[in-house]
Amino acid sequence: MSTQSRATLADVARLAGVSSKTVSRVFADAGVVSADTRERVLGAAKRLRFRPNNLARSLRRGGVSNTVAFVIGDITNPFYFHVAAGIERELAANGLTMVLATTDDSPESEEGVVDALLAQRVRALLLIPVAADQSYLDGERQLGTPVISVDRPAGNLLADSVVLRNREGMREAVASLIALGHRRIGFVSNPSAMYTVRERLAGYREALHDVGITDTHRWERVDDTPTRSAEDAVASLFDQDDPPTAIVAGNNRASAGAIRVLRDRSPAVAFIGFDDFELADALGISVVAYDTLEIGRTAARLALERLASPSDFTRQIEIPTWLIHRGSGEIPPP
Repeated sequence: MSTQSRATLADVARLAGVSSKTVSRVFADAGVVSADTRERVLGAAKRLRFRPNNLARSLRRGGVSNTVAFVIGDITNPFYFHVAAGIERELAANGLTMVLATTDDSPESEEGVVDALLAQRVRALLLIPVAADQSYLDGERQLGTPVISVDRPAGNLLADSVVLRNREGMREAVASLIALGHRRIGFVSNPSAMYTVRERLAGYREALHDVGITDTHRWERVDDTPTRSAEDAVASLFDQDDPPTAIVAGNNRASAGAIRVLRDRSPAVAFIGFDDFELADALGISVVAYDTLEIGRTAARLALERLASPSDFTRQIEIPTWLIHRGSGEIPPP
C-alpha cells in the first residue's frame, strides 16, 4: 500500500498563488492578510490536507509544547487509567493535551522513558515513580518544568506530590475488624519497597498495636519475589497452626489473589481490600476506596499552579479514603 507525501507549506503557497511567508502569516495569525488571501490559503490547505507543525514552530522559538506527559507503571492496571482520565479532563479544560507513556513498573526503564518525553519539550511532567531515586529530574525542574509525583513521593527530589491517606485508610479497615472481635488478622501485599505498601502496612500495625497486639510479623505476607503470587501468600497464612480469622489486602491485585483462595478454602474468613475494583460491589467485597479521578485532577491542577507560580513552596496533597461495607468485611470471628 503506497502512501502520499504530506503537503508542505510551499505546496500550499503554490496552490494558493501566494508566497510561503504569507501562508506562515495566515497560520500564525500574525501580520496583515486580506480576507480574500486568507480564504485562498485556507482553501488550498484544506484541499492538500495540510496541517501546520505548531510544535516545530514553537521549539524553533525556544518554547515548549502544549502537551503534558504522564508516566505510568503497568499498563494493565486499571488504577492508572482512572488517574489518567482525571488528568486529561483537567488539562483539556485548560487547553492542554496529555501524552501517556509506561515504564512497565521497571525501575531500570524509568529514566529513559522520562528523558524521551522531556526531549519533546513537554509543558509539565506527571510521574508515578517506580525507581527509588528521581534526582535525575532536578536539573529539568530548575529549568522550569513542573514535576508532579503521583501516588507516591519522588525519591531525592523536591517536587509536588499527590498521595492517598494510605496509613489512615488501612488503619480504619483493621480497626473495623478488631471491633468485630478479630485478633488474628493477616496482611497481604507486595512489593515491600513501594511507598504505598509501606504506609498501608504501618497503618495495619498501628491498629493492632492499639489493642496490645505487637507480634504482627507472623500474620504479614509482604513478598518481593516476582514468582510468588498473592494466592501463595494467602495460602501460607492458612497453613499455620492458628490461621487468621480475617485478612486485609494492600492493593487490588493482592485482593484478587486473596479472594480466589478464600473462595476455595475459607469462605467464612472476613476480608477487606485496599482499592475498589470492578464487580467488587456485586461480589460483596468490602474495600477501602477513594476517588481515583480526583487523584488525576489534583495532579493536573498542581502542574497548572506550578506553571503559574514556579517559585511557590512545594506541596504534598493527600486524597482521603473511606471504608465501604459490603459484607465480606463484616463477618465476625468464629
